[in-house]
Amino acid sequence: MLPLERHTRILELMDQYETLLTQDIAERVGVSGATIRRDLQDLSERGLLSRTHGGAVRVQRSIAQEPAFAAKSIRMQSEKIAIAEYVAAHIRDGSTLIFDAGTTILEVARRVAGRPFTAIALDLPAAQALAVGATEVLLLGGRVRSNSFSITGPWSEEQLRTLRADVFLMGAHAVDAQGVSNAVIEEAMVKKLAVEVSHRTMLLADHSKFGWRAMTQVCALDQVQQIVTDRGSRKLNWLKESGVDLTVV
Repeated sequence: MLPLERHTRILELMDQYETLLTQDIAERVGVSGATIRRDLQDLSERGLLSRTHGGAVRVQRSIAQEPAFAAKSIRMQSEKIAIAEYVAAHIRDGSTLIFDAGTTILEVARRVAGRPFTAIALDLPAAQALAVGATEVLLLGGRVRSNSFSITGPWSEEQLRTLRADVFLMGAHAVDAQGVSNAVIEEAMVKKLAVEVSHRTMLLADHSKFGWRAMTQVCALDQVQQIVTDRGSRKLNWLKESGVDLTVV
């Protein structure tokens, strides 16, 4: 198992159990205790968990803070890929789509790049991934945020108001019964506009995003036409009852 695969598995275990001994993690991942200790040290240095005597504890996610892009990119990878593959298979050639910032949306971009449609990118990684073959890419101007690479600010908002899209592929920091929310005010403003200028909004979110509320409201659930998530969530009963078109992959 490659280090990235081990790290992803460890974080999945920490999300499930919150606190684990090193030997328990080693047995579940199927590698030696020495290897796990090195992995735990690496993840601790990245701020993704905290070391304890003989094990590790999950770092409680703050709804007021945004994880760095590098940290987000290794979490819930299998779930993000499953979501992305479903969405990629349902994108229509010839359509115009807004690609939100974020790692789940980036996985979609990688799978549809080169096909004949128009993409409006809200961050640099998505724009770079999409700009091949027959895909027409429009990149908003504005401020590029450090460590996340999203594009925000008055320039972005002014340009977005002039555009119209068939579908907005939206990511989220948090989703609860009150709707979709974001830890960064500037990003939330861009997302709000993207919802307004799009005929349809699809929310792409792995199960770790549900049951939380971040600082800034983006939109209510009734402004989202479809939510695509994975099978790992234990907090979906309230979502099923909300009436939103829910796709679990």
